[in-house]
Amino acid sequence: MTLLALLFLLALLPAGSAKSRHLPKASISSPVFGPRQVHGVLGGSVTVKCFYPATSVNRHDRKYWCKESGSRCVTMVSTNYVAPSYQDRVSLTDHPEAENFQINISALGLEDSGSYQCGLGVNGRGLSYRVTLTVAEAPPVPEAAELFYVKLRSTWTVSCSFGPETADMKRYLCKKDKEGCRTIVNSYQEIDDAFKGRALLTFEEPLGSFSVTMTQMDWEDAGLYYCGTSEYGSGGKSKELDVFVYEDKNFPQLKTTVTGIKGSSATFECLYDPLKKSTTRIWCKWRVQGCDKIIDNTGYVKYSYEGRVAMFENPGNKTVTIVLNQLEAKDQGFYWCMSNELKEQQSSTELKVVDGEPGLTGKKEVEAPVGSRLGLTCSYPCKYYSYEKYWCKWNYTGCPVLPAQDQGLPGPSATCNTSNKTVVLSFDPVTEEDEGWYWCGVKRNGLFGEVMAVQLRVAAGNDARHSPELLDVGDSSPESGAAPPGGAYSDAEVRKGASPESSDESHGSNTLALVLGPLAGLILIVVTAFAIVKYRQMKRSDLVSVGSYRTNISMSDFESVRDYSASNSACVKDSQETPMGQDEFITTTDTLESAADTKKAKRSSKEDADLAYSSFLVTSDSIAQDSSRGDSTVLDVSPKQDQV
Repeated sequence: MTLLALLFLLALLPAGSAKSRHLPKASISSPVFGPRQVHGVLGGSVTVKCFYPATSVNRHDRKYWCKESGSRCVTMVSTNYVAPSYQDRVSLTDHPEAENFQINISALGLEDSGSYQCGLGVNGRGLSYRVTLTVAEAPPVPEAAELFYVKLRSTWTVSCSFGPETADMKRYLCKKDKEGCRTIVNSYQEIDDAFKGRALLTFEEPLGSFSVTMTQMDWEDAGLYYCGTSEYGSGGKSKELDVFVYEDKNFPQLKTTVTGIKGSSATFECLYDPLKKSTTRIWCKWRVQGCDKIIDNTGYVKYSYEGRVAMFENPGNKTVTIVLNQLEAKDQGFYWCMSNELKEQQSSTELKVVDGEPGLTGKKEVEAPVGSRLGLTCSYPCKYYSYEKYWCKWNYTGCPVLPAQDQGLPGPSATCNTSNKTVVLSFDPVTEEDEGWYWCGVKRNGLFGEVMAVQLRVAAGNDARHSPELLDVGDSSPESGAAPPGGAYSDAEVRKGASPESSDESHGSNTLALVLGPLAGLILIVVTAFAIVKYRQMKRSDLVSVGSYRTNISMSDFESVRDYSASNSACVKDSQETPMGQDEFITTTDTLESAADTKKAKRSSKEDADLAYSSFLVTSDSIAQDSSRGDSTVLDVSPKQDQV
């Protein structure tokens, strides 16, 4: 039973420690590294370079070079010692800043061939590396492999040159294995799947030269490589490269993968040395044929990324932070941090864009007229409640945070309404200089978190489209709820005289005014139109029916007829008067007219026409009767009047 359990554990061990079983023995046993094989010619000289981690202890520790003899290793030279038999022939020089020391051996003899060790401390301590020296009687001497001492998770860069005659030939980098040499990348844009996003081949000067950069070096990347032209083993030119990977506990371990939500943002980190001011830091998107530059620290930003990307330097921890917002599916891929000086500080990070809801929300495009008051809003969820919130204005060299209240500077101010978890950036008033991109973001312990970008367009006069962010122009006193210029508030700090409720009421009144204003204007227009129509109806001629005829009778005609009938009735007044006491008289004609005038205000224009026409008939009949009785006044009725 115990044997079965042991076999089961052995079967699981390779799967669970696949990476460990591929570790180079040198990487496991010792961080000291040197050449495997050194070739020299009789009477000539050789130089052996041995690498070691440049820790404070290693810098001051003893370095040595010894020759193996049985179970012993006899020291030929060390930091403060040279064997008598090797005086004036062997020297050791330490270069702690370059993390190596060099041994130079001159006047080589055949007896110098053998196995040696370069190391630190005392013999047998384990911090050593075995080197085989071969002395040939005559040239040619095989070219020794170029050595590379690479930190875990850092970047390896190699340059190869084979002359201008190879400019039109395929160039490659391959790694030696049991089956041959596995192609990593070549100039025909072919790349091994395991190195996509990690390896980059670029052409250099002079003609025929090229370089290969590999990022995120891991333990299994140690080994022998070849860079060359045409195909490996086909007779083309090639060069051997010996790569050693070691772990430096002080070397920062950066993220290799970043995940961002569509429409939100992603944050990347790059390494840099703040002491080297001349270093150009570049951030680009990896492609098989090269790296497409997006932004650098000199103020360059690719046109299609304006307002979307910014670079922030953090000298304290020797990093550069890059924030990319407004993420789209096409942004997915590998992004590189590059440097023109410190190649090992270059790195790559894979960005994965997934579906989801961004944490920060708000209107992304706002237009406002010059002179208006404006508030850009940025709402955040409860998970960001304890985070530091900020607004900044984007530019080509970064995104400086807007002034805080205690600085007392004029300009936009940031306030936070804790009741609805919204950060507001206020402008009072908006100026042409305010146009541009504004970022709302969160931070935690100084590290950049999610970011939302808002584009503000400023229009002259009242040409801007109405926006719910526009605030009423009116009383700008503190009691009105407007934020004072230069004020920055966190969630836990609400300014005096402006509680969350007052902010809500101000926002509600603004919304009510925006809704009722157009409605009142519409009602006013309708009432005015109705009054105009009624006025025109009073002025125009009414269509009246008389028997089987329809004719247009002007109200002025009725007025003239009524006046004429009144004057005519004065002629027959004596025959129609009825005494009612003293000076009071009532006439039949006066009674009809007064009744019509009294009811006129309550009747329509058509009723007025009917009444006037009836009065006309009565008056005409009265005149006809008086004429037949021999009255002195005669009314001449022409045939045209019969047609009325």
